[in-house]
Amino acid sequence: MPAVVVTGARQTGKSTLVQELTPGPRRYFSFDDLDVVDAARRDPEILVGESEPVTLDEVQREPAVLGAVKQAIDRERRPGRFLLTGSANLLLMGRASESLAGRASYLVLSPMTRREQQGSGGGGIWGELLDTDEQHWFEVVAAQPDEPADWKEFALRGGFPVPALELGTPEERAIWFDGYVTTYLERDLQDLSAVSALPDFRRLMRAACLRLGGMVNKTDLGRDVALPQTTVHRYLNLLEASLLLARIPAYAVNRTKRLIKSPKLYWADTGLALHLAQTTPSGAHLENIVLADLLAWRATRTDHAEVCYWRTTGGEEVDFVLEAGNRLLPIEVKTTQRPSLRDIRHLRSFRAEYSDVSRPGLLLHTGTSVEWLAPDVLAAPWWRIL
Repeated sequence: MPAVVVTGARQTGKSTLVQELTPGPRRYFSFDDLDVVDAARRDPEILVGESEPVTLDEVQREPAVLGAVKQAIDRERRPGRFLLTGSANLLLMGRASESLAGRASYLVLSPMTRREQQGSGGGGIWGELLDTDEQHWFEVVAAQPDEPADWKEFALRGGFPVPALELGTPEERAIWFDGYVTTYLERDLQDLSAVSALPDFRRLMRAACLRLGGMVNKTDLGRDVALPQTTVHRYLNLLEASLLLARIPAYAVNRTKRLIKSPKLYWADTGLALHLAQTTPSGAHLENIVLADLLAWRATRTDHAEVCYWRTTGGEEVDFVLEAGNRLLPIEVKTTQRPSLRDIRHLRSFRAEYSDVSRPGLLLHTGTSVEWLAPDVLAAPWWRIL
C-alpha cells in the first residue's frame, strides 16, 4: 500500500518503532513539533510533496494533513511511500475527514504482551491451538516454557514499555501513570474532541475501570458519575478512539438459547486501569490480561478473527470466544490453582450448543497443572498459553 498507518494508545512505542526499526532512508516529521504543525497548516506540500519516503508521527494532531497525503498518493502511487502513526484510531476520529480508504493499510501496536516483555517477540499460542488437532493439545501446551508467573504482579505492571520494563517499584509506576493520565486529559484528548469538564471525564474513566469485565450499561455508569447517558456515550467513544478502552461484542449466532447482546468493557492496559481505579487485582484483571493478548494476536493476522464473549439470559457465560474462519475456541478464565468440573460447566454448555464448529474448551487458571478435566475441556496455567 502507498501508506501504512500505525495506531495505538500513547506510549506503546510507535515513535520508537517507526524511527529505529524501519529500513532505508526516510524523512521524519513529528507533529509534537510546533514548527511541523505550522508547516502542515501553511503548506503541507513541504512535508508530503517530495518523492523520498516520509514518516509522519502523531498525525492525529493535525488530521487535515491526510488530505495532502491522499493527493500525493493519487499523483504517484508507490508502495511504502508514507508511514503514519497516531495515538488514536483515525477511522473513529470525527476531525479526520479523510480516511485514506483504498490507499492505506492499518496496523495496531498494542501494549506489550507477556512474551514480548520476555524478549520472544510474540503473543499467546492461540493460532497453534486453533490449527492443531485436539489430541495433540496437551503436548503443545506442555511444550511451552515452564516459567510460572504472578498474574497480580503482571496486572499491576501492565504492558506499556516504560512501567513494564524500566520501573521497578509501585511508587515509580504510580508517578508514571499519573503523568500519563494528566497528559492524556490535557493534550491527547483535546486532539480528538473538545472536553471542557475534565474532572467529569476523569470520574468516568475511574468508573469504567471499576466496572472492568462487566457489560456496558450507560445508564448505570451515568448514575455513578452524575452524567447524562448521552455524555457517557460520547466519553466512552472517545476512550475507544484513543485505544484505551476495549468493548468486546457478544457472540451473535443465536441457536436455541436466548443470548445477551450488550458488549463487555475492558481496558487496553491493566496497569493503567488499576491505577485509575485505585484497587487491587481481581479475576476481571486476569481476564483483561488474556483479552489483551488475544487482541494483540488478532492484530497480527491477515485473515479475519473475532474476539467475543457468550452469555445467555439463564446466566451461562463463557469469558471469550475466539472465532477464526469456521472455528470457535471457547475460553474461560479462573483465578483458581485447582480447577474443578464446576469451573467448566459453562464451557461444556457452549460446546454442546455449537458442537459442529467449536474446538475443545480451554480453561485458564493460576495453578501449574495441565490436564483434561473432561474429554472436551483442557485446563492449563495462563502463563503457559500467554
